[in-house]
Amino acid sequence: MRIDKFISNNSEYSRTQVRRLVKAGRVELNNEVVADASMKITGNNPLVSIHGQPLEAVGDVYYMLNKPKGYVCANSDGHYPTVIDLLADHHRSKGGRAPCDSGRLNALQVVGRLDVDTTGLVLLTNNGEWNHHMTSPKSNFFKCYQVSLNKAPTEATQKLFSEGLLLEGEKKKTKPAYLEFIATKKVRVSITEGKYHQVKRMFAAVGCRVRALHRESIGPIRLDAQLHPGEYRELYPCEVASVENSPLLTSEPL
Repeated sequence: MRIDKFISNNSEYSRTQVRRLVKAGRVELNNEVVADASMKITGNNPLVSIHGQPLEAVGDVYYMLNKPKGYVCANSDGHYPTVIDLLADHHRSKGGRAPCDSGRLNALQVVGRLDVDTTGLVLLTNNGEWNHHMTSPKSNFFKCYQVSLNKAPTEATQKLFSEGLLLEGEKKKTKPAYLEFIATKKVRVSITEGKYHQVKRMFAAVGCRVRALHRESIGPIRLDAQLHPGEYRELYPCEVASVENSPLLTSEPL
């Protein structure tokens, strides 16, 4: 990892500010003055100092958020509030550590984005490898959504979903999806892909309109029922480990 990224991930300094500090000779790596902000850090326990003060690495963090409507899955946005804004409100944390400064917040990555009007489970982490494992098509993790529709779907809809649909603008059919009937106009759908507006487009292809969309789970991680909209908590160690230890899901969702 580059030293400017390491510092910005573990402090309130932006990368621009880090470059200025490096230029001023205020940054040291293992007691040597850093001359280049793009210098790569090697080793497991680097000693980075700023103004002579050691910088403590945050370590890997993982959060589960119950996203409400009206928030975008981004670190910053010019039109809507973001999920990062919710994490900045420490009072919404349900135990565990809360992000404590803008630098550490900006280091977080959204794992599986949701549309601004979609609610439910959002995961955030500063561990890029874990994020990649969660979102990689090779992992084949199911994403499960509860969907409210304008009219009742039929068993024919269920069959079409399981066979795959050719969406407008696409050259290949969607991978098999699983449809479970909950109520007359409410279903649970499980997909392994993440195409643009996929769930909404799939229902549009069979003549239904999505009125509300709520994500319940990603792979082995389910939204904590104790989290109200806008609230979050740290993932438990067993939840973090369940992602890395999960076999490829090739049959039905859990």
